[in-house]
Amino acid sequence: MQRAALFSGGDAQMAAGDLGELLVPYMPTIRVPKSGDRVYKTECAFSYDSPDSEGGLYVCMNTFLGFGREHIERHYRKTGQCVYLHLKRRVIEVRPMASQLTTPVFPGNLNLRANSDLNTDDFEYEDEAKLVLFPDHYEIPLPNIEELPALVTIACDALLSAKSPYRKQDPDSWEEELQASKHAKTLVQLDNGVRIPPSGWKCSKCDLRENLWLNLTDGSVLCGKWFFDGSGGNGHATEHYKETGYPLAVKLGTITPDGADVYSFDEEEPVLDPHIAKHLAHFGIDMLQMQVTESGLRDNDLKPRVSEWEVIQEAGVKLKPMYGPGYTGMKNLGNSCYLNAVMQAIFSIPEFQRAYVGNLPRIFDYSPLDPTQDFSTQMAKLGHGLLSGQYSKPPMKSELIEQVMKEEHKAQHNGIAPQMFKAFISKGHPEFSSNRQQDALEFFLHLINLVERNPVGSENPSDVFRFLVEERTQCCQSRKVRYTERVDYIMQLPVAMEAATNKDELIAYELKRREAEATRRPLPELVRAKIPFSACLQAFSEPSNVEDFWSSALQAKSAGVKTSRFASFPEYLVVQIKKFTFGLDWIPKKLDVSIDMPDFLDINHLRARGLQPGEEELPDIAPPIIIPDDPKALDIDECSVMQLAEMGFPLEACRKAVYYTGNLGAEVAFNWIIAHMEESDFAEPLVIPAYGEVASNGAAAFGAVGLDNQPPEEMVAIIISMGFQRTLAIQALKATNNNLERGLEWIFSHPELEEESEPALDMMDMDNNANASIAETGSEGPRIKDGSGRYELFGFISHMGTSTMSGHYVCHLKKEGRWVIYNDLRVCASERPPKDLGYIYFYHRIPI
Repeated sequence: MQRAALFSGGDAQMAAGDLGELLVPYMPTIRVPKSGDRVYKTECAFSYDSPDSEGGLYVCMNTFLGFGREHIERHYRKTGQCVYLHLKRRVIEVRPMASQLTTPVFPGNLNLRANSDLNTDDFEYEDEAKLVLFPDHYEIPLPNIEELPALVTIACDALLSAKSPYRKQDPDSWEEELQASKHAKTLVQLDNGVRIPPSGWKCSKCDLRENLWLNLTDGSVLCGKWFFDGSGGNGHATEHYKETGYPLAVKLGTITPDGADVYSFDEEEPVLDPHIAKHLAHFGIDMLQMQVTESGLRDNDLKPRVSEWEVIQEAGVKLKPMYGPGYTGMKNLGNSCYLNAVMQAIFSIPEFQRAYVGNLPRIFDYSPLDPTQDFSTQMAKLGHGLLSGQYSKPPMKSELIEQVMKEEHKAQHNGIAPQMFKAFISKGHPEFSSNRQQDALEFFLHLINLVERNPVGSENPSDVFRFLVEERTQCCQSRKVRYTERVDYIMQLPVAMEAATNKDELIAYELKRREAEATRRPLPELVRAKIPFSACLQAFSEPSNVEDFWSSALQAKSAGVKTSRFASFPEYLVVQIKKFTFGLDWIPKKLDVSIDMPDFLDINHLRARGLQPGEEELPDIAPPIIIPDDPKALDIDECSVMQLAEMGFPLEACRKAVYYTGNLGAEVAFNWIIAHMEESDFAEPLVIPAYGEVASNGAAAFGAVGLDNQPPEEMVAIIISMGFQRTLAIQALKATNNNLERGLEWIFSHPELEEESEPALDMMDMDNNANASIAETGSEGPRIKDGSGRYELFGFISHMGTSTMSGHYVCHLKKEGRWVIYNDLRVCASERPPKDLGYIYFYHRIPI
């Protein structure tokens, strides 16, 4: 039997009978992909290698998993699978008079084009496919239809024509990548003199100012569809298409130097427009914000750039691209910038680097047979992709010279597309699995929840964020107090609008804005409220009223106030600026403010002090249990619902959290949310069961205590979500007659029981996670790392847009003494980091 060396040209020819005889021993292992099988032919399970990579991609003919050249041997050793389909794509630059001479080597549909970022007008693709037999690396070039057994031919054809593994039936779900519109290249634009201003847009038919779409044929600005969250419009953009047939529209507010959100009414889906810059320029819109005036100065040199989009993305400033380890961009998969920004920040933290990238060989070796469904594997893969520098290489000098000579910029093969990671981490989540924009903070908490449920190694990297909050509640009438502690991961700072230092300017701007709207003139230059950070910190530390406070001293409802302090300081402090709120109409709104966030932060004065001399504690008496005649008429604390909704969680999920935690406050409801974010009905409307009926998901009504005093599973889950063991949670609830708040107090007042408690494994998390066997299982409650309250800023995530459910996210990180902007695929040295406009800030403790 003749053998071909690895990566040889495969010139040796064999008779049809010889090929058939060669493949006979492997026939039982070759499968034909069926409906429902996921075929990974564009991305390696362990890396971001693809058919475009130097070594191509090997797809197992049994599991349909893809592997790069560095990882194929691991899969062969682990599974014994011998037959792989090797896919390789070569990019060929189109030359004048020769563009029609290039033909693909393999005539079948490899369906790999979506994986490339190159301009299809400048390049063509040469695709190769061949079977490779391990361990001898024998190669069989394709097509070889007449010489191969029928089963092999059918299997190869089915694999090559298989659709994306990330495709779903839900029209709102996302795919691996948007496709170029068939109308983009031939779009006819009317020469009607329409010019679109940089702001002040509104629907030409109903005067709405949100969810506006610019028709790329005639320049009409019209509103989109109405959405479930109260945003959207009256569908005038769709009506316009039905009347005119003009197919493409771009969403105003999404236009950046990297592109824009484009929708094809004819194709009924979001699409790519490779010529979007030219189409927008037709209406006077310069994507790069670099138009030159007659004086030779750029627009941004003539007046300050006050637009949130311009300032945060540092538009109009020539930024130097950064390459190498730690400077790898991430492709936007369609409203996935929230994920990109959070993951860039996460993997800038040494503890996460050590846990996943430092343990990468061990994690990969212990991965399950399907590594695409393993959390630790996908985290290690993403971390390595961002930190290795393998996918962030500077262009060759010859390429730079060519670009300068041609006055154009060609996309580089840089950055990673986290399709597999997003598909896995969002699996089963009604929001993150969609292609809609999401709240970066909500995703951060979702990620931390997954990290804690899927431990790897002896250290849990999420420990660096965890801290204890001491809450002091005082009865205003009796003056008695109660001290409790809870676990948290973020510090939420309110925006002290009343402390704005430019109130006169704000009043004058508002008058001018209203006058401009009334007279249909251009809006005045934006004036942003300037809020001192010290005022926000003061607002955080001030007492707040407790709704429906029941005083155990009075045995009745009374007025109560609550203050929060740090019982411990985390290694890394995550600060959220509460910019998002709700109006009286429940429509989410954003506070466009500038806060002078400090580079160095000292919050030692917020250290908890515990019970003070002269203070008298409230009696440890539970409020009476009141069972309503009609449980469906049970009131829900709307104040707590609002607090949770302002954090970016779906409104219905907030209502359920408050209801299922018995109106015990936003903090307790927040822990319920963290414990239930993965459930498929997380954001579904609340359905209150009749009394005596078992609530869905084990969410028994908290007021109803079983005859056997067995704690409701919902309460147990909340305490477990805080890091305590199940046995300790059940013991605490039984000791306090199933009162959740008192149960938590009981746990903190009996620390000796935490040490005696036996560790418990959550078997549900280990079903598909072989890496769970690596973790230490002897954890004893929540691990708290305490230290000094002095911090230094090292990163922040900024949001552009009017709502967390729309707009764009960008991340700035301080690396090697300088600020770097991570704007999806673009990674550049930052010239003007907008530290005053951030949404989420990351501080690390300053060592003493």
